[in-house]
Amino acid sequence: MKNIAGMTLGFILGVIVTGIIAWTMMPGMMLHEKLSPYDIEETVDKIKQNAISKGWVVPSVKPLHKSISKHGAGDLPAVMLVNLCQPDHAFNILREDGNKKISVFMPCTISVYEKSDGKTYIATMNAALLGDMFGGTVAEVMGEVAVDQQSFITFAK
Repeated sequence: MKNIAGMTLGFILGVIVTGIIAWTMMPGMMLHEKLSPYDIEETVDKIKQNAISKGWVVPSVKPLHKSISKHGAGDLPAVMLVNLCQPDHAFNILREDGNKKISVFMPCTISVYEKSDGKTYIATMNAALLGDMFGGTVAEVMGEVAVDQQSFITFAK
């Protein structure tokens, strides 16, 4: 009986420790940040050019920092959201009713921002990991999205 209780306690502690480790590592696994060798405008332009050359559409580039300031929340260094869409990828995901909820992640967004050190950074979501969480068509398409996104920012460190 003591052996079963010990094994059960060990299992429960193992699950808890694994959960804590996963919880603390998840932000680093889900979001990637790279230093750009260029200023904000040139970084955004390079991302747009690279995306368009791969058949992606750039529906918008939104200056998030201006919207925040406009609504009275204070001034921030530049934060630009580069919204990207690859119509074939979007279609392949959204044609299945069970995948329509994935539209909340569309369009794909790459963030370009300046930190207090005065340098320009690029942030991307780990599209492949996101896709793996859903499986099926979403995993397949998001794997391709991840490869494309990285090709848009190859100039960054």
